[in-house]
Amino acid sequence: MPAPITHSLTFVLPKADKTQCDNIIKRLGLETAQVLSPHKAFECYISTEKHEALKGIIDTVLKTAHIQADFCLQPLKERKKSLLICDMDSTLIGQECIDELADYASVKDRVSAITERAMRGEIDFDGALKERVNLLKGLSLNVLQNCFNERIILNTGAKTLAQTMHNNGAKTVIVSGGFTFFTERVAKAAGFEHHHANCLIDNGAELTGEVGRPILGRDAKRQRLEDYAASLGGAQNALAIGDGANDLAMIQAAGLGIAYYAKPAVAEAAHCQIRYTDLTSALYFQGYEDSEFAVR
Repeated sequence: MPAPITHSLTFVLPKADKTQCDNIIKRLGLETAQVLSPHKAFECYISTEKHEALKGIIDTVLKTAHIQADFCLQPLKERKKSLLICDMDSTLIGQECIDELADYASVKDRVSAITERAMRGEIDFDGALKERVNLLKGLSLNVLQNCFNERIILNTGAKTLAQTMHNNGAKTVIVSGGFTFFTERVAKAAGFEHHHANCLIDNGAELTGEVGRPILGRDAKRQRLEDYAASLGGAQNALAIGDGANDLAMIQAAGLGIAYYAKPAVAEAAHCQIRYTDLTSALYFQGYEDSEFAVR
């Protein structure tokens, strides 16, 4: 009797390429079970308990064949999630908002260096945030809107991801170690229902160099996930996406945790990665087909 099918193995290419799709199937000795996007995204159904070993084999095969493809191996049951919870900076958008604000204050090099160390988990996030915000003291409030208008760009697939999952009944939430000024606007632009972040303190005209307490960091992100997931059957029904060390706890707690062009420690700990494609891969990983996408 054949082993029961228990897992899905989904592959996504940066662009449609039939030759590369066929190459993946041939080299791994698999059979396509479902085409999600012609010559771009497809999945195979398999039975395996040796997840990590198989992931390593797939990585090696793809590297040897010089194929750039993102993939996700996960249980087939209940993989369409009822909660989408995402980091914002360098995940839903291509920028770090605090670094862009620092550019207006002529301290970008100093702030960016601290940001990079914090996202790698090399220094305490709370302390790093307070230090960086202090460097913004005296920045005019007008600069915040200018920064959003001139610098902030949604990453490809952010709107499609949020609206497709919302249309299928999922809650959509942004949780950011950044600032509410930006999460409010990004949530509206991408179609997220809820957003949480840190509050910049001002005196009505300019930033005071202080940030509201408590600071929303690594543990708070995980707690937001648990709070929203409580009424949805638990964290196993959540999809979490992020790139930095302060996203690690929520990524690990989620039923599906995706590292998006992430720092090494985050990529290593996540269930799967997006490193060649865009945020719509998070839909393909759940089994969504092109025809189910809300917008493009």
